[in-house]
Parts: sequence; structure tokens; C-alpha cells
Amino acid sequence: MRSKIKEFLVKKFNRDVVIEIPKDKNFGHFSTPLAFSLAKELKKSPIIIAENLAKEFNGESIFSKVEAVKGFLNFSLSPSFLSGHADESLIAENNFGRGENKSETILLEFVSANPTGPLHIGHTRGAIYGDTLLKLGRHLGYKIDAEYYINDAGRQIFLLGLSMFVIGNIEILNKNNIELPEEYYRGDYIIDLAQQALNKFGNSIFDESNRDENISKLAQWGKDEMLIVIKNNLKSVGIEFDNYISEAGLYSFWDRSLNELKNNNGVYELDGKLFLKSSSGGDDHDRVIVRENGVPTYLAGDIIYHHNKFERDYNKYINIWGADHHGYISRVKSAIDFLGYESQKLEVLLTQMVAILKDGQPYRMSKRRGNFVLMSDVVDEVGSEPLRFIFASKAPDISLQFDLNDLMIEDNSNPVYYINYAHARIESLINKSKFSRSEIRMANLNILPDEHRDLLFQALRLPEVIEDSFESRQTHKLTDYLKNLASNYHSFYNNSSIIGSDNEQELLKLSFVVANSIRVGLQLLGIEAKYKM
Repeated sequence: MRSKIKEFLVKKFNRDVVIEIPKDKNFGHFSTPLAFSLAKELKKSPIIIAENLAKEFNGESIFSKVEAVKGFLNFSLSPSFLSGHADESLIAENNFGRGENKSETILLEFVSANPTGPLHIGHTRGAIYGDTLLKLGRHLGYKIDAEYYINDAGRQIFLLGLSMFVIGNIEILNKNNIELPEEYYRGDYIIDLAQQALNKFGNSIFDESNRDENISKLAQWGKDEMLIVIKNNLKSVGIEFDNYISEAGLYSFWDRSLNELKNNNGVYELDGKLFLKSSSGGDDHDRVIVRENGVPTYLAGDIIYHHNKFERDYNKYINIWGADHHGYISRVKSAIDFLGYESQKLEVLLTQMVAILKDGQPYRMSKRRGNFVLMSDVVDEVGSEPLRFIFASKAPDISLQFDLNDLMIEDNSNPVYYINYAHARIESLINKSKFSRSEIRMANLNILPDEHRDLLFQALRLPEVIEDSFESRQTHKLTDYLKNLASNYHSFYNNSSIIGSDNEQELLKLSFVVANSIRVGLQLLGIEAKYKM
């Protein structure tokens, strides 16, 4: 609706027009401060300009009222305009708010956790946030590929193999002469991996006489096994990726990337090390990309990967990283520029930390944790849908704390329950009605009572909420909308006599429209609407 009103006003006034929704519903459905921007040009008071502009809308069928208030033009939509949009929403059903296919292509990278352990709750936040953006963008018609970058090169993979080797000897073979290294991965999942390796390769895989080769073999096998676990973790919350890109597989292209950096004067040598001129892109100092021993650093992997990304020629690239990667933004963007690409095409979104409580106390970590709360533990305890909702309901750059018990309570304090209850209530009403669903759809909402028209307007706002949520990268705008819509419907239900009333068909059709918006909104959050509760 908003886009149609804006299009109408732009055409009418032959200029861009800002459209707002007034905080006070008594001021109408939409408002514009156009008169203020015209004041200097026309050399008149915005109040006078607005009053003159309001007169130009006499007879326009899409508005029931246009009035000037303190320099603002306020628009109330006509019953016929709202009724027409209601019919469109019901015809569209799950495609309500779906945009036309856009030519812009986007590569969205998220999660990208090291394949050295199961996903923890911090990874989960970025995973759900990224997948929700993916669903919103695709619904709007963007061509988006979802990608997981596998950090399967470097020291962390060696440490995985070392951890399995050492723990296998100590915990499984009960050898007491094995010394624990300073660095190794902890957690029962390492013991499980070591046991699986023993079953696959036999005792010889933990033989000290062939230590280096065994550690390398364990590292590569363990990495592949952990990737299976990670994919299963993601599948448990309904997340799948189009592409998995291996860091190790990209290293064969390092010389080519390095030559591009050299050709574009992006690197220099000092004290036997090779530095990227990242300070030119806002970094606090230049960064080493090749050590004295000739081994590339962690940053080199990011450089090769983003070289690979930009060669695939998407219109836009979105990375979702943890807050601890903030310093990498300027470094990676500097490398992109020195590779000859436009770094402004890369958008980096950061997610903050997560703290979980249970009964008001810090959530006790699983015995399989290592040093973190496992995603699988939380999903097993509360289910995927409440988790998806809570992670989508806060801005990603704000630290998040929540109590697991709050997600399991079946009352109005639980937003997922509260929203689903509104949807289930509507289904219950329709099942009780003497009118069929097709008869309800044929009702004329032009004669809907004025006091219920605001609920219809709110339900029909879903498409603009979807667009705003994606374009602003603020998924909580959709969750807030659904909570408000459900709340307003519950108030309508409690204050209205629906079944058996003179306007039962109209009120049920209004309910139909609300249910459709709830269902589509939940679907875009990865949640299936409940029909019975």
C-alpha cells in the first residue's frame, strides 16, 4: 500500500515525496511533510501550502479524507482501496508481499564457523539472523546465494588432529605417559571423535611412532566429520546453504591473488615479512600477510576468498560476522580495493554476544560443551522455532540475554505462543462459522465498521514491513509487527461478537486477512503457523 500511495503522490506532484505513518492513528493512515520542503521554493508558510494541497485531492477514490494538520498532509485510505488490497492479499496467500524478480544479485555469507567443533549458541545467532535475511530478500525477489566459508586450513585444523590424537591415547587407550599440550580442544565431542577414529582406523591411528602423519590424518578426517555435525546442527533449525567453499581448496590461487596485490601496489616487504597496506583503508596499522618463513597468515585466506567472491561478479556481497571480527572489516576491504574491485559492494554485519539463563541463573553448559553452550542442547530443550524468533527479535548489534524458561511458557508472555494463538483462534472461528471459506472470501469489506478498519490496515502493511526489515537489515521489525498484529487481533476478538453477528462474514474475512499476514510473516522467520492449540 505504501509504495502505491508514494507512486501516486510522486506522479501527482512530479517530485520525490516522503511518506510516513503517523504515530497517532487519528491523523490517518499516511502522512507527508511535503509542504515543508516546498516552503522555500514557494515562499509560503508550510501550513498554507498544505491547506492548498489538500484541496487538490477532492474526488480521489483511493482516499476517504485528506486534510492539512500543522503543515502535514494526512491521508485516510478509502474503504474500497483497503478492501481491494484485502482481496489481493487473500488471492496471493503465501505469496503476499512477494516482489517481482529483481536483477540485483547478492552473495550472503554467514556462520562460517571453524569445523573444529559443534556450533555453539553464538554461532546460532548469526545463523538465524542470516537465514532470516535470506528468506526476506528472496521473498522480495532478490537473487541471493547463501554461502558457508569453511575455515579448514591453518593451525586450528592441526589442533583438531592433535586434540584427537592426545585425548584418544589418554581417554581411550588409557596411556599415562602422554603429555597434554598447552593448546588443544576440550569437550566430550573430542572423545567421541577419537572413538570413531579408533573404530575406523584401528589402534595404529594413535601410534606415537607415526605421530605427525597420524595427527594430519586425524585432522583431515575429523574436519570432515565435524562438518557433518555442523550441517546437522544447522538443519535442526531449518538452515541450508547453497554453497560450501573450502579455504584449503582456495590456497592454490594464493600466488594469483598476491600478484594482483603487488601489481596494484598493495603490499610491501619489511623485516622478511610481507605487509598489506591496510592502513590506507582505515586500519590502525598495516597487516602481515606472509610471515618470515613464507607461510601466509590467517588474513591471506580471507584475501583469497574475497578475490574468489568478487570474481563471481555479484552486485552485492553481505558478510555476517561475530563482533570479534570488527577489526577485519577495514583489512578485508583494503585488500578488495588492491585486488582491483569496489570494496563498497561489500557490506559487513556484526552480531553481538549471547548470554543464556535458566530459572534466572546462567545456563549450565553441557558436559559435551568444551567451553561453550551447544546449539544442539538449546534446540533440544526449547525447539527451533522459539530460538529462531528470539534471535530474529533483537537488533544483531545489541548483546542478547534471555531465559530458556521464557521460551517454554505457554501464555501471553511468550511471543511465539501469543502470535500462534491469534492464528489458531481465527481458524477456530472459521471452523465454527456457518459460512464456508469461499463465502467468507466473498464478503464485502467496504461495509466493515470504522472501528475495525485500523486492524485491516495493519494486517495489509506486511509487504512494506518485509521490505523495511530486509533493506534496513533489522529483522526485529518483522517480529515487532507480528507481536503488535497479534495483540490487536486478540483485543478485537475479546471486544467483538463475531459468530452469529449481523456482519459475521465481514469480520471473518477481516480475520482471514490477519491470519494470512501472520502465517506469511512467521513463514519468513522460519516458523510454521499453528492451526490448533
